[in-house]
Amino acid sequence: MSKISKVLSEVGVSKVRLAKYLGVSRQMLYNYLALDKLEDWPSEKATRLLQLLEIKKEEDLDNIEIDGEYIIKIDTKLNEGVKVALSGSNLIDLKGFNRKEVEILTDIISLLKDKLRDDHTKDTYNTYVYLYHYLQSMGNNKELKYLLCFISKLMGFTDPMEFLFNQEQQFNFESIIFSAFTLYNKGGASKSRIIDSHKRFVQEIDRKHEEKLSHTQELIAIKEQALKELGYSTITDDNAKEVFEKIAEIQSRAA
Repeated sequence: MSKISKVLSEVGVSKVRLAKYLGVSRQMLYNYLALDKLEDWPSEKATRLLQLLEIKKEEDLDNIEIDGEYIIKIDTKLNEGVKVALSGSNLIDLKGFNRKEVEILTDIISLLKDKLRDDHTKDTYNTYVYLYHYLQSMGNNKELKYLLCFISKLMGFTDPMEFLFNQEQQFNFESIIFSAFTLYNKGGASKSRIIDSHKRFVQEIDRKHEEKLSHTQELIAIKEQALKELGYSTITDDNAKEVFEKIAEIQSRAA
């Protein structure tokens, strides 16, 4: 595999561009390049790399003549391949994003696709469902952003003293979460305290569900009252503005 890395380096193909060309994350590409031979790669990715380098098998690497014409040819194929890969994706529209934003979006999607493709237990799918819920909730809870920072630091990706959000809150949150992680890993809490804590956790969730249900029922009642006062049976495109204004009026009366 060192021959491939050597040729890629001599041709000037960066890991970022090659990863996008192959439709994988940079981390996955590094995993591929760490393998002993090309036949250990997924066949689709290995074939795509051979096509890029214009050879039929790994042994042909020794016969490659790297000159200006070859470099230009590879660079052109690489650019065209990346454009096709991005335009063929129905997952995201990259128009209007800057270079760094495009790079992080494509890296995230490539990583998600790689892991989901290799998943045979459905653990990855179930994890992604929770991740989707997590992303949906981030705008309503700043601590979710702090938790992502904590994980990034814990895994060694980020300097532990980097604080991109509210420094004081982030510092306090990370300290408390680290204590909880330590307690969990060492098994320091008694079984009875853990059971009691989880029971309170469930009760808190049930309370929030009840509040949400109550609020929903309240909104339905207000909507019905607004329709009744206006003499309508349902909301339509023609009366929507009037109905919503009446709903706001009814809510203000109760305030």
